Amino acid sequence: MSELLGLEPGEKVLEIGTGSGYQAAILAEMGQDVYTVEIIPQLAQEAQERLRRLGYDRVHTLNADGYNGWPEHAPYDGIIVTAAPDHVPQPLLQQLADGGHLVIPVGPQGSYQVLWQFIREGAETKAYQIMDVLFVPLVREVR
Repeated sequence: MSELLGLEPGEKVLEIGTGSGYQAAILAEMGQDVYTVEIIPQLAQEAQERLRRLGYDRVHTLNADGYNGWPEHAPYDGIIVTAAPDHVPQPLLQQLADGGHLVIPVGPQGSYQVLWQFIREGAETKAYQIMDVLFVPLVREVR
């Protein structure tokens, strides 16, 4: 999925769904400044410790609801979402830089979703359907 982001080294990327930290490490190896959000506290802590231990200083972690992105560091040149919401979160589109790409699987839980690529061009955002996929659902904060 990272090739759909169209990133150049040194650009800023937001990852939603840190998990083990693997994708964040790959993005950092590609020369990106990575901001990654994980909602599950234990996963967030373990990934943060693992990434620091391995020397990934360009990866910044946050334990929070990824639906809201990480607005304090926006805009992002690329946003990658590794779990499927049932619709595109507006906060993520709002945090996308001009020329930036958002790659996200969207669809119902327990069924196939569609992988979408969104590209912001000024005030417009263009959407491209990539392929059918099957991702875990995007977990939300319980209020």
